Amino acid sequence: MEDKKYIHIISHTHWDREWYLPYEKHHVLLTKLMDRLLETLESNPDFKSYHLDGQTIILDDYLQIRPEMREKLQTFVREGRLHIGPWYILQDEFLTSSEANIRNLQYGMKDAALWGGVSKVGYFPDSFGNIGQAPQILSQAGINNAVFGRGVKPTGFNNTVSEAENYESPYSEMLWRSPDGSSVLGILFANWYCNGNEVPTDEKEAKKYWEQHIASLEKYAASPHMLMMNGCDHQPIQTDLPEAIRVAETLYPNIEFIHSNFNDYVGKLAASLPQNLKVIEGELRSQQTDGWGTLVNTASARVYIKQMNQLSQTLLEKVAETLSAFAYLQGGDYHHHLIEYAWKTLMQNHPHDSICGCSVDEVHREMVTRFEKSKHVAEMIIDESLESISEKINTASFKKWGEDALPFTVYNTTGWDRTGVVSITLDVKRDYFSAGVNKQELKGFPLGERTLVDDKGTEYHCKVEDLGISFGYDLPEEKFRQPYMARRVRLTFEAEKVPALGFTTYAWVSSSKHNDNSSLIINENEMENNYVNVKINENGSLTVTNKVNGRTFEDLCVYEDTGDIGNEYMYKQPNNEQALTTKDLIAKVNIIEDTPFQAAYEIVQEWEIPASASDLLDKEQKELVWFTGRKSERVEAKVPFTIKTVVTLAKNSKGIDVKTSFNNQAKDHRLRALFPTDIKTDVHHADSIFEIAKRTNEPSQEWTNPDHSQHQQAFVDVSNEVEGLTVANLGLNEYEIIRDGRNTIAVTLLRSVGELGDWGYFPTPEAQCLGEQTVSFCIYPHDGKDSATKAYKDAYQYQVPWSLKQTGLHDGELPPVHSFVQWESANLAFSSMKVSKQSGDVMMRWFNMADESDTLIVKTSETYKNTYESNVIEEKKKSLHVDGNKAIHVSVRNHEIVTLGFEKKLI
Repeated sequence: MEDKKYIHIISHTHWDREWYLPYEKHHVLLTKLMDRLLETLESNPDFKSYHLDGQTIILDDYLQIRPEMREKLQTFVREGRLHIGPWYILQDEFLTSSEANIRNLQYGMKDAALWGGVSKVGYFPDSFGNIGQAPQILSQAGINNAVFGRGVKPTGFNNTVSEAENYESPYSEMLWRSPDGSSVLGILFANWYCNGNEVPTDEKEAKKYWEQHIASLEKYAASPHMLMMNGCDHQPIQTDLPEAIRVAETLYPNIEFIHSNFNDYVGKLAASLPQNLKVIEGELRSQQTDGWGTLVNTASARVYIKQMNQLSQTLLEKVAETLSAFAYLQGGDYHHHLIEYAWKTLMQNHPHDSICGCSVDEVHREMVTRFEKSKHVAEMIIDESLESISEKINTASFKKWGEDALPFTVYNTTGWDRTGVVSITLDVKRDYFSAGVNKQELKGFPLGERTLVDDKGTEYHCKVEDLGISFGYDLPEEKFRQPYMARRVRLTFEAEKVPALGFTTYAWVSSSKHNDNSSLIINENEMENNYVNVKINENGSLTVTNKVNGRTFEDLCVYEDTGDIGNEYMYKQPNNEQALTTKDLIAKVNIIEDTPFQAAYEIVQEWEIPASASDLLDKEQKELVWFTGRKSERVEAKVPFTIKTVVTLAKNSKGIDVKTSFNNQAKDHRLRALFPTDIKTDVHHADSIFEIAKRTNEPSQEWTNPDHSQHQQAFVDVSNEVEGLTVANLGLNEYEIIRDGRNTIAVTLLRSVGELGDWGYFPTPEAQCLGEQTVSFCIYPHDGKDSATKAYKDAYQYQVPWSLKQTGLHDGELPPVHSFVQWESANLAFSSMKVSKQSGDVMMRWFNMADESDTLIVKTSETYKNTYESNVIEEKKKSLHVDGNKAIHVSVRNHEIVTLGFEKKLI
């Protein structure tokens, strides 16, 4: 290590768009900060540069109020004095989907490039834990470093390297490696991102300041190039920093103080690091700490926010983008501007203090509106795409059943063939207002004897509900709106083997139908199909048998309730409290659906739970008693807590679908669903960001938090070589593997708390989540290692809604059953299909779920100029050979994220 030392001081502010103040109040403060910043940059050439917190949305927010400042902003970005990007917003990595993390990077880098420069730093200053695939994502985007504040304990006892094996790294610098082998230089804010805050200009004060700070820097530094962050949360700019640096240079002539930026600092740091940096692997979730620092229970704060996010993300990335790509391949428009608007509106809900549910109530009220706005745009894109594709499908073959045949198409936008129960509302007859409406004729219009068929004539049993007459309207592009009244029916049936990334067309036709009296119901509390048997026990729990291997799981879906005297960040059970469960209740069980293709039971459990925590909790909150030291308990008084659970089994499903509803009138508590697995294993797997993360059931020795909750995206799985249980979810991001001798999966359904927490007293009564709640999950028993991948694929499909569209009888270039892309691989999961705005090429992405390499084979029905390997920011990397079968073969490393580009179709 060279003798000379360098201290890089980076001016910044960590800007939470919304948190302990609602967005618009922070917005006003941001405007003041930005005004002051531009004034400082303009008037003081010695104020070298400013890091704008790694998120380009700050510029958009500022220009909403100060549009006249655009040119000045652009000048400072191009001059390298204002450093922006690479993200659009600073997201929570674990609570936003894989594709949302990628869109955040794509839009951030695109916007930064338009402004004139991007800060090539993987900036995660305050993420509540860091995803294992971040190094691979950053590397693919051309970023060779990651800067983060949480997830790693930096050093051993007394900063001795000899103790380093007990911790991730003895230094603030380390190599961070993803499961695929990609690595970046990891830089931990060992002294947080405000370690260079408010540098004194007074010589006496400066001497004391620097003695302390230099010692802290050297304690963790592996290099003579050390980092000081001059700023903090919503911190005003230190306009006299150049003078403070001059004072420091006078005091320490052997140290070079540099008013720096991340691009320069990382370059100097990388060239001066020793060879013996520790390598840290995968997820950074504070595994080797006391377990409080990554604020994991934000995964269950305000569950309704997570549910809305899961729906909004899925509609955009798994439905709207995919259907728009299908339409684009058939000559339709791909509405980049609308998709970007929907994504950016959604991503305004993705900052860590927003999606984590750990802000004041006003913040989360506004989030609900943003979710709705994004969803509404996605729904418009979806409907237009469905219309565009459906009108090109040849449905003429259904005319053989008569001109009154009613065709419709079922679309599968997932990456695998799909079977499942779907519903569609059909207009049997329409009367437009312009031609006159005869309501009596519509009401009496004969439906006749009809059946459901595909284009081959195969009949499908369906449930028909006569909906009577309803109002509707068309919005033609060339004329005024066209209102009508329609006679409607709802058809429900099981669509079988709809091709991946494609569709199957059906029609409701005039025909005598064959009666099918088969049933999945065995008796008043038991149902089964060819794969599973489900018994509902007296207490409402489920006994599930995997008929393939005979393995039975007992006591599934018992509900557990405990007190919670923590806050939006962290769960804290009252001392010495025993959990309440539904195990000793007597449930009411009713059959509510019995068709040849689906059966369902409703289970009603009348329960009572404590009304709230005692008054002591309110006192402790107001007096800022840290949550781990609180003494409050739950009150004796009880409130009713009725749980209604609908358990559904479809004929060809390997999963048991569960929907749970309750009216929460209790405060200060947590509700979970329990799934004892009784599977012998020390590890489990959870869906994370482009990764099936392997995690230990037991925490490390350093972990003192009694709760060992963790993040999930689509599912959690406990399995070994011969048996397994996967529990999928819709927007339930928190689970725990309970150390009870049964390896019980516990999925959090609700957490009710009354304060934000953190640095002050911020009451949040709406975080109690009072009122009606509904949650959904699906249980997949499987045969262990060899069938776990199939369960994972089913769990991914469970996330994605079907798309259906009624159409007319017409010719078309597309066949009634079609797949736009066919692909094969044992271990890859399909992630997205979209169109690149830069190139107009169709982009498709997969990731390898397994710890072994694989081959991806892709065939398409289209003709392309070129196919190529790309990366997460959609750059061309390598052309691919198309063989005589119009297939491409791509070798994929273990856990690799692979993106392919298909250059514009030849017309």
